[in-house]
This record gives sequence, C-alpha cells and structure tokens, in this order.
Amino acid sequence: MSRQEVSRQEVSRYHQIAAELRRLIEVGELSPGDRVPSTREITRRWHVAMATATKALTELRRAGLVHAVPGIGTVVNGRNRSAHIGTPARRAASDAAITLGRIVARAVAVADNEGLAAVSMRRVATELGVATMSLYRHVADKDDLLGRMMQAVFDEWRFPTDSPPTWRERLTTAAKMLWATFRRHPWLASAMSVTRPQLVASALSYTEWVLATLDDHGLDLSTMLTVHVTLFNYVRGTAIHIELEAEAEALSGVDNEVWMRAQRPALRAVAGGGRYPVFERVLAADYDFDLDALFEFGLRRMLDGLSPLMGDAPGKTAAS
Repeated sequence: MSRQEVSRQEVSRYHQIAAELRRLIEVGELSPGDRVPSTREITRRWHVAMATATKALTELRRAGLVHAVPGIGTVVNGRNRSAHIGTPARRAASDAAITLGRIVARAVAVADNEGLAAVSMRRVATELGVATMSLYRHVADKDDLLGRMMQAVFDEWRFPTDSPPTWRERLTTAAKMLWATFRRHPWLASAMSVTRPQLVASALSYTEWVLATLDDHGLDLSTMLTVHVTLFNYVRGTAIHIELEAEAEALSGVDNEVWMRAQRPALRAVAGGGRYPVFERVLAADYDFDLDALFEFGLRRMLDGLSPLMGDAPGKTAAS
C-alpha cells in the first residue's frame, strides 16, 4: 500500500469514527456533560492509531459538539458547559449517596478500559459525579484504592466444589483461573508484586488451593511455598504482556501479527548470510504467536517438571 493510500485510509477512518460519535450524541446516547471515549478508548474500540483517534475528537470539537475539560476528558456540549459538574445541591446529595462499592467498581472499570495509569481519585470522583474529597471518607489514598480494587477482583473467584482428582488437574485449574482473571483485568498482573506481595485477603483462596494440593504430596513447607511462588510468577510474568501489547496496539494501530510481519525484512537482513542458519529457518516458518497458546504450552511444561517432585513415576507426564 502506498503512502498516499495509507493517508486516504486514515482520513476515512477518523471521519467514520467522528460520524459514529456524532450519531451517538444526536440520538441521545451521549447526553450533554457525558464524557466521550478517550483517544485510548477509541484506539482499542476501532483498532486505529492514536493520531487517528485524536483527529476524530478534534473534528467533533471543531463541529462544536464536544469540549475538553482538564482532568476529566472530552465531554458533550450542552447549554451549560458545567452541567457535567452539577449544582452544589446535587453534588452534595450525590456525595452522601456514594458507597465504597461504587467507588471501587468504577475504579476497576476505568482501569480495565484505559489502564491503571488512568485511575486517580479525581478521575473516579468525576466518573461518579461527586466531589473528589468525598472519596476520602471511604478510601485513604490511591494505594488504598488499588488494594481494594484487587480485593474486589479476587472476590469474584469461585473454585469448583468438587476438587479435581489429581494434583496436576488441581494446579491447572488454579493457573487457568488466574490467567483468565489477568485476561479480564489487564492492569492486575503489573499491579501485583512477587517480592513485596500485597495483603489481598480474597486472593488467599488461590494460595490455599495450591498449597493444599502440594501438602497432599508430603512436600516440606519451604518447597511448597517455592512451588506456589514459581507457578504464580509464571502466570503473572506471561500475563504482563497482555497490557503491554494492548498499549502498543493502541499507540501503533496495528496488532502484533502485523507488526511482526513488518519486521521480517529487517530481521532477514541481520540474520542473513548463513551466520544463524537455525534462526533463519525459524524466521522463514509461519509462526503464529499467540499469548494464550504460549501460556498453555509453558504451563504444561512446568507441570511436567514438577512430576518427579510430586512423586510421579519417571517419565510420567501429561500429553501435550
């Protein structure tokens, strides 16, 4: 595709996005004072580059449909541009009705959609339509809010009532539940620490499930904890790339598959000449890089490695 064709396609895309947002405003799905999707939200929803998202919002501003509010984002225009803030009486009523559950749920929603960096006390208060100071009656600060967000996420966990019969199936269940949680909440993996673990009471159900599985096989306490941390760190370490890839895709407008294809000529130039023959063969193959497949493969190999420790007969591993 030529540079001119790419440029025309970009123009077409931001016009389409602006037209769709205009339609939502005109039919009332976005009312005066409502916040329209941020540039990051637009890049994720429409799979475009950040520059294209910015141009779409600029077009709406030029049309007089929206305006930017510092610390809040871009909101729909109305007769009264401060309508999204609310009158003092309305805000006071909202402040009185606010609950810890609503604060945490909104913070999790912002983090899920825009990343943890987008979460602030001011942003959450704006989302709820209340004064920022009203949040401090329920949470001490952003660190306290983050802890409660993690608590809320793990509160969703429900292990099966009937425990799987083998240690391998039990550990697989725990690892896949953790992976699915990181998938639903991409910010969570990077927020959690292995070296300085946060006290998240609801996450102890995962810890207990894994340790109880290991305890049934006569391991000493130190080895049990080491296996638990190793398994957790494998899942978390792989899951960190979920958010990194989402951010990279939002900024570039292309997914990892398209990006890798674009890098192949440069890689071939570096690896050519027969200096790296095996790598050249791998590079020539049509490799499908998929994080879920990578997680599954690594998990199986890790559990294979634990088999001797768990007392399985030599050479006994699950089918790959």
